[in-house]
Amino acid sequence: MSTKKRILFIAQEMSPYLELSDYAAMVNKMAIKSNEAGLEVRVIMPRFGIINERRHRLHEVVRLSGINIVIDGDDYPLIIKVASLPNARLQVYFLDNEDYFKRKTVFADENEEFFDDNAARSVFFCKGALETVKKFGWPPDIIHCSGWMTSLIPMYLKTAYKKEPVFAHSKIVYSLSPNSFKEKLGASFIKKATISNQIKEKDLELFKEGTNTALNRGAGKYADAVVLAGEKVEKKVVDELKAEKGKIILPYKKDNDDLADYLALYNQLLGK
Repeated sequence: MSTKKRILFIAQEMSPYLELSDYAAMVNKMAIKSNEAGLEVRVIMPRFGIINERRHRLHEVVRLSGINIVIDGDDYPLIIKVASLPNARLQVYFLDNEDYFKRKTVFADENEEFFDDNAARSVFFCKGALETVKKFGWPPDIIHCSGWMTSLIPMYLKTAYKKEPVFAHSKIVYSLSPNSFKEKLGASFIKKATISNQIKEKDLELFKEGTNTALNRGAGKYADAVVLAGEKVEKKVVDELKAEKGKIILPYKKDNDDLADYLALYNQLLGK
């Protein structure tokens, strides 16, 4: 039986599959560096319609099929695909669904109109990622979330999934990126995000405005450690997190090729 510590990256973007910002390359580097450092690594991301399945050799994982994700009373089939990260021996799992991820743009249509269902897409991805890990039966020691689309995961792990054995020892890291959208996720966001009766109104308080700032603030509160993932992250949110007792904050470094500070953070969380 493997004694390696396990790290799961849950990301909305990652090179070479999807590059919405510079952080896509950073997620790629973090996964490879962690793998080289002796950690057992897996990655989960959305299978957006613009990701070329043939070029990246994605194929469906039939043994993981059959999960349905319920959002606000409606069932959505979760399709799980996998690819091997080029030049690294690690697996990237893609979460797919006909309703949410087949379109050929990511968060806005051809006219740059923010999709009305981005709230539901985010909830589907966050819940789907955690249900996929349960299906793996692969307990991660560290879960590193990046991108606003992953922002509900730290809260879900501390509420709805708190008693799940697979997450019993998981430490949560959230990469706090500069804001990338100005819209709101809409009036139904909180209702959709309430995926369990274990989630109370107060648990979603910080998220309720549905803005990019609100999502970052909520994710940062529930994470064990926060990585500042850009020069233009909101100072007000960072200052609030710094004021929280015991919150680990990793400052932003422009030239960070060796990722030694990331690995040191992981070791700190692992108690090494």
